[in-house]
Amino acid sequence: MGKISYQEYLALLTRSPEVDQDAFDRQSAEILEYSVVKKGEGGFEFELRPDPDKVELDPDLENLENAMKMANGIDRWRRKRRFHKRLKSGEARPVLVSEGDSWFQFPVLIRDVIDQLGKDYLIYSVGAAGDTAKNMVYGEEVDGQREYMAALGETRNHVKGFLFSAAGNDIIGEDPNTGEPALYDLIRPFNGNPSDVDGHIDHSVLKEKVTYLKKAYRKVISDVRADPQFRDLPIIIHGYDYAFPYPHHPDGSKDQRRPLYADRNGWLGDPLDRRGIEDQVLRRDLIIYLVDELYAMLAGLSGNPKNTGVWLVDCRGAMPNVADWNDEIHGTNAGFAKVSNRFRTTLTAALTVQVASATPSASATPASAVATKII
Repeated sequence: MGKISYQEYLALLTRSPEVDQDAFDRQSAEILEYSVVKKGEGGFEFELRPDPDKVELDPDLENLENAMKMANGIDRWRRKRRFHKRLKSGEARPVLVSEGDSWFQFPVLIRDVIDQLGKDYLIYSVGAAGDTAKNMVYGEEVDGQREYMAALGETRNHVKGFLFSAAGNDIIGEDPNTGEPALYDLIRPFNGNPSDVDGHIDHSVLKEKVTYLKKAYRKVISDVRADPQFRDLPIIIHGYDYAFPYPHHPDGSKDQRRPLYADRNGWLGDPLDRRGIEDQVLRRDLIIYLVDELYAMLAGLSGNPKNTGVWLVDCRGAMPNVADWNDEIHGTNAGFAKVSNRFRTTLTAALTVQVASATPSASATPASAVATKII
């Protein structure tokens, strides 16, 4: 097979996305077919570049690539174009807005949760791999408002629910400014007792991080509820699954995770190694402990979702095998398909309650009134 021209490669990146989910996925696969993945300093800074074995490179045109070289930018643009095309066509599916990290936006390489839900919902996505709660909630604004509020405002005549995902990089991901795994500060050096899970947690750091996340999530809920049109809009949040630090097996030979975009142990295995924690059971139990602590905080925010309008998707146990994971903190396509089924169950319940409460009885307490009290 002959090479395509550099102009054809750029056209492949920027062509209008297909509406059908399967065709959209085939377009993503075609982009990968003619690209190579270049690692950045962190796991989410990888770039897609033309494969010199398949693309005729033109030095005079390569500067044009700069606008599209970052995978996040490519995927966000394609998703938005596809959303607007589907909405304009009159496709009769519930409209959702999503804001989040790499579980909601893993560019091109993996069919993340939002990709998996694409057949059942029209999703306006403003997520970005590697994004943090700090940036999403307190970072740069768009036209004087948070990006998720701008997206909700743009879709206000259609939107039926808001998906929010912002805790990953604070607990099991990495600091985007330093590239340091978040886990390193959360774990104490090995104390000689492989059964002592609690004793290997730095509880002061964990409390600080969870308190910060709780404040950020409360602000998001408050922002959404402050708009009268969204006082009863379902807000769907989630935690993460029980990840497997690399290597999961003692010699690593059976752990087949080999991500193109990151080190195999970059998020969990490396900080545990540096803390001197080698016991396989303890390594996993520490992750389980931290994920459970995150869920405890999120469950406190959601309360009874029929009253608060905040729905928590429990993803724990959705990907029970190492083979479900593409790396230490992200599922494979099949793994994320399992996670998305948890979202579908919660979304079905949330949207059903929303429809049922659209005409509340005179004696009923509006969900918005209760939701406002938890802020």
